Amino acid sequence: MTPAEPPKAGLRRLTKRGEYLNAARGVRAGRTAFSLQAIAVENQAVPGVGLTVTKKTGNSPERNRIKRRLRAALRACDEHFRPQHDYVLVGRRDALTLPFSRVVSDLSSAIAKVHAKRATPGTRDE
Repeated sequence: MTPAEPPKAGLRRLTKRGEYLNAARGVRAGRTAFSLQAIAVENQAVPGVGLTVTKKTGNSPERNRIKRRLRAALRACDEHFRPQHDYVLVGRRDALTLPFSRVVSDLSSAIAKVHAKRATPGTRDE
Protein backbone atom coordinates (compact mmCIF):
# COMPACT_ATOMS: atom_id res chain seq x y z
CA MET A 1 0.00 0.00 0.00
CA THR A 2 1.47 3.36 -1.00
CA PRO A 3 0.93 6.47 1.07
CA ALA A 4 -1.48 8.95 -0.41
CA GLU A 5 -0.13 12.21 -1.79
CA PRO A 6 -0.87 15.27 0.29
CA PRO A 7 -3.65 17.35 -1.26
CA LYS A 8 -2.46 20.20 -3.46
CA ALA A 9 -2.91 23.58 -1.81
CA GLY A 10 -4.40 25.20 -4.91
CA LEU A 11 -4.77 28.94 -5.30
CA ARG A 12 -5.80 31.59 -2.80
CA ARG A 13 -8.43 34.05 -3.97
CA LEU A 14 -7.76 37.79 -3.65
CA THR A 15 -10.79 39.41 -2.05
CA LYS A 16 -9.70 42.77 -0.69
CA ARG A 17 -9.24 45.93 -2.75
CA GLY A 18 -5.84 46.52 -1.16
CA GLU A 19 -4.57 43.21 -2.53
CA TYR A 20 -5.52 44.27 -6.05
CA LEU A 21 -3.91 47.70 -5.60
CA ASN A 22 -0.77 46.07 -4.24
CA ALA A 23 -0.52 43.77 -7.28
CA ALA A 24 -0.95 46.78 -9.58
CA ARG A 25 2.35 48.13 -8.21
CA GLY A 26 4.18 44.99 -9.28
CA VAL A 27 5.49 43.64 -12.57
CA ARG A 28 3.17 43.51 -15.59
CA ALA A 29 3.00 41.42 -18.72
CA GLY A 30 0.44 42.26 -21.40
CA ARG A 31 -1.10 39.79 -23.79
CA THR A 32 -3.92 39.98 -26.34
CA ALA A 33 -6.64 38.62 -24.05
CA PHE A 34 -5.46 40.00 -20.70
CA SER A 35 -2.83 41.83 -18.73
CA LEU A 36 -1.12 40.01 -15.85
CA GLN A 37 0.08 41.88 -12.77
CA ALA A 38 2.26 40.12 -10.19
CA ILE A 39 3.97 41.07 -6.96
CA ALA A 40 5.84 39.17 -4.26
CA VAL A 41 4.12 39.03 -0.86
CA GLU A 42 5.42 37.69 2.42
CA ASN A 43 3.82 35.16 4.76
CA GLN A 44 1.65 33.57 2.05
CA ALA A 45 2.52 29.97 1.28
CA VAL A 46 -0.22 29.71 -1.37
CA PRO A 47 -0.22 31.96 -4.47
CA GLY A 48 -3.08 34.45 -4.60
CA VAL A 49 -5.03 35.17 -7.77
CA GLY A 50 -7.56 37.84 -8.63
CA LEU A 51 -9.56 38.63 -11.74
CA THR A 52 -11.09 41.86 -12.94
CA VAL A 53 -12.91 42.94 -16.08
CA THR A 54 -13.95 46.59 -16.45
CA LYS A 55 -17.29 47.84 -17.73
CA LYS A 56 -15.70 49.34 -20.82
CA THR A 57 -14.93 45.79 -21.94
CA GLY A 58 -18.59 45.02 -22.67
CA ASN A 59 -21.99 44.37 -21.18
CA SER A 60 -22.45 42.01 -18.24
CA PRO A 61 -22.92 38.75 -20.20
CA GLU A 62 -19.74 39.46 -22.17
CA ARG A 63 -17.80 40.37 -19.01
CA ASN A 64 -19.02 37.20 -17.29
CA ARG A 65 -17.98 35.07 -20.27
CA ILE A 66 -14.53 36.67 -20.20
CA LYS A 67 -14.25 35.94 -16.47
CA ARG A 68 -15.31 32.31 -16.94
CA ARG A 69 -12.72 31.76 -19.68
CA LEU A 70 -9.96 33.39 -17.65
CA ARG A 71 -10.88 31.40 -14.52
CA ALA A 72 -10.59 28.19 -16.55
CA ALA A 73 -7.20 29.34 -17.87
CA LEU A 74 -6.08 30.04 -14.28
CA ARG A 75 -7.02 26.49 -13.29
CA ALA A 76 -5.19 25.09 -16.33
CA CYS A 77 -1.99 26.97 -15.41
CA ASP A 78 -2.13 26.61 -11.61
CA GLU A 79 1.18 24.70 -11.46
CA HIS A 80 3.02 27.72 -12.93
CA PHE A 81 2.05 30.11 -10.11
CA ARG A 82 4.67 30.58 -7.41
CA PRO A 83 4.09 30.68 -3.66
CA GLN A 84 4.49 34.04 -1.92
CA HIS A 85 3.16 35.93 -4.96
CA ASP A 86 -0.14 37.61 -5.80
CA TYR A 87 -1.40 37.73 -9.39
CA VAL A 88 -4.19 39.79 -10.95
CA LEU A 89 -5.58 39.17 -14.42
CA VAL A 90 -7.19 42.17 -16.10
CA GLY A 91 -9.42 40.78 -18.82
CA ARG A 92 -9.74 42.25 -22.29
CA ARG A 93 -12.42 41.83 -24.92
CA ASP A 94 -10.20 39.65 -27.13
CA ALA A 95 -10.53 36.89 -24.53
CA LEU A 96 -13.95 36.14 -26.05
CA THR A 97 -12.67 35.33 -29.53
CA LEU A 98 -9.23 33.78 -29.02
CA PRO A 99 -9.02 29.99 -28.96
CA PHE A 100 -8.84 28.72 -25.39
CA SER A 101 -5.53 26.95 -26.03
CA ARG A 102 -4.01 30.30 -27.02
CA VAL A 103 -5.32 31.95 -23.84
CA VAL A 104 -3.73 29.19 -21.74
CA SER A 105 -0.40 29.38 -23.58
CA ASP A 106 -0.41 33.20 -23.30
CA LEU A 107 -1.04 32.92 -19.56
CA SER A 108 1.81 30.47 -19.01
CA SER A 109 4.18 32.69 -21.01
CA ALA A 110 3.02 35.80 -19.11
CA ILE A 111 3.71 34.06 -15.78
CA ALA A 112 7.21 33.17 -16.98
CA LYS A 113 7.70 36.76 -18.16
CA VAL A 114 6.80 38.36 -14.83
CA HIS A 115 9.25 36.06 -13.04
CA ALA A 116 12.11 36.53 -15.52
CA LYS A 117 14.92 38.82 -14.51
CA ARG A 118 14.75 42.12 -16.33
CA ALA A 119 17.80 42.89 -18.43
CA THR A 120 17.40 46.66 -18.14
CA PRO A 121 15.31 48.24 -15.39
CA GLY A 122 12.41 50.40 -16.50
CA THR A 123 11.72 48.59 -19.79
CA ARG A 124 8.27 47.37 -20.65
CA ASP A 125 7.85 43.63 -20.97
CA GLU A 126 4.99 43.24 -23.41
